[in-house]
Amino acid sequence: MSTYTLAPPVDPQLPAGPRAIVLWTLALLGVAAGVSSVAFAVANETIGAELGTPLVIAALWAWTTVAYILCGMFAWWRRPASRIGPLMIVSGFVCYIVTLSWTTSDIPYTTGQAFDKLPWVAFLLVFLAFPNGRLTGRSERSLVVAAFVIALGLELVRMVVGDYGPNNLLGFARHPDLFVAVRRLQLIALAVCCLVGVVMLLARRWRTGLPSRRPSGLLIDVFALGLVMVAAFCVLSALNSAALVEVRWAEFATLGIAPVVFLIAILDARLARSGVGDLIIELRADPPPADLRNALARVLRDPSLSLVYWLPEFGTYADLEGQAVELPDESSSYATTSIDRNGEPVAALIHDPGLDDEPELLSAVTAAAGIALENGRLHAEQKAHLEELRGSRARVMEAGQKERQRLERNLHDGAQQRLIALSLELSLLEKQLSEHPDAGKRLDKAQREIAISLEELRDVARGMHPAVLTGHGLAVALEQVVARASVPVRLTIAEDARYPEQVEVAAYYVVIESLANIAKHARATTASVEVARARDALVVEIVDNGVGGADSESGSGLRGLADRVEALGGRLRVWTPYGGGTRVKAEIPCA
Repeated sequence: MSTYTLAPPVDPQLPAGPRAIVLWTLALLGVAAGVSSVAFAVANETIGAELGTPLVIAALWAWTTVAYILCGMFAWWRRPASRIGPLMIVSGFVCYIVTLSWTTSDIPYTTGQAFDKLPWVAFLLVFLAFPNGRLTGRSERSLVVAAFVIALGLELVRMVVGDYGPNNLLGFARHPDLFVAVRRLQLIALAVCCLVGVVMLLARRWRTGLPSRRPSGLLIDVFALGLVMVAAFCVLSALNSAALVEVRWAEFATLGIAPVVFLIAILDARLARSGVGDLIIELRADPPPADLRNALARVLRDPSLSLVYWLPEFGTYADLEGQAVELPDESSSYATTSIDRNGEPVAALIHDPGLDDEPELLSAVTAAAGIALENGRLHAEQKAHLEELRGSRARVMEAGQKERQRLERNLHDGAQQRLIALSLELSLLEKQLSEHPDAGKRLDKAQREIAISLEELRDVARGMHPAVLTGHGLAVALEQVVARASVPVRLTIAEDARYPEQVEVAAYYVVIESLANIAKHARATTASVEVARARDALVVEIVDNGVGGADSESGSGLRGLADRVEALGGRLRVWTPYGGGTRVKAEIPCA
């Protein structure tokens, strides 16, 4: 029995997820943190001047704390292999620690004030680490470390040189001017870090195509907007702007809604797995490979999805058209999921990297597509064979064309030149033997035979490869062909343009072979040749008024023309009703 698995297989050493007791404990601690934050604000009568509306601000801060903790718990429970859940939980508790500065006890106050700017760094870390909880590059890690040093290090300096009241255990070197300078430096530097984070988020969104997956794309938008609000709040705080209150409300609203949108994204992924049942029903009808790809893209909610098949005979992956495909590497903006059958590669999905955070969905979709994937692989293999055959035929035609060019040059430079020289030599000899009439007649006859042989040799050379075609183009070459035709031919050329050499050669041979067939078999009195450009193809059409009934299969002429045209990706069609003449139409790609 065949089995289909994702490669690499699920690691049995992956975390099994938090225990229920841990989740319940974190939930109770999170709720307690939110309630105590509000209690701190209510109990401290002097905090109103700083917060403006202490109860409302405290409630919003408590909401942010509880939202990050609870949503982080859910993310940790649903995706234990991802670090994003624990990071959100830590961010929520960091927000709570800041509210300790609303107390009147020395140690809690000092601790809370030291952590005053760290929530922004925590948000920056969570946003950049989405969706798997890991920073993806040195630039992101450097940015977070720099923001952490700025937030904590400069805050400690401010506490040393600033006047934070009697509960500040670090305030032993007051220096108002230095305090103001350090405060502005800290706020502006944090604003710069947040804006750099926004640029990184938007660059990732553009690079990975996250807008195609709506919840993830919306979440990136919210993350970026939240960092913009933090940056705006920092700048306005440094400038002591009157608009600070309005920006603070917008900051709380954006940062507070981010975990909710993240929760929606997780629930959306869970709902997507329910669509696997519909996929199984759809696949029972054994859909064509193209429909299989569309079905997988729909269930995975990734329109950019590509499905490629492993072709062991060719040692490569290929798309449905049989074209070889290189899988993305680690530096690419796409991720790859290999699909195995009995331990051997069968296919691979090239998809949005956000799907790596949903291994259950990938596994379910892959298992459902089992037999259809095998059918698709066979289809791709057949296409690859056809593509290889087409390429082989093109190479054979090209080799034959080069050989004809070589023979044409040899005939022109060798046999033709010797015959011309011999004819000249006989002419001189005829003058010297003018007193011998019998010898003169025999020499004259020999000259005529040489002239006939030379003309026949030129015809052969032109049939192999017409030099005029290479030198002057298709239009001039066809004019010479039509002038030598056995019946009157009307030639129409839409534009006197040059085309790739292989295209011109194929069109030329279509015309001369068709006119040769007309002379031999058609018993026609007139014919027409029309050459025109239609979009990205050169269209050559030859029509006669002969008896028709030409056999395009038994004869080698038309079949050879078809091979020549099809080797270039074109098409040759023949209409030849009895008594109705013959029409030959070739369409040759020339883009």
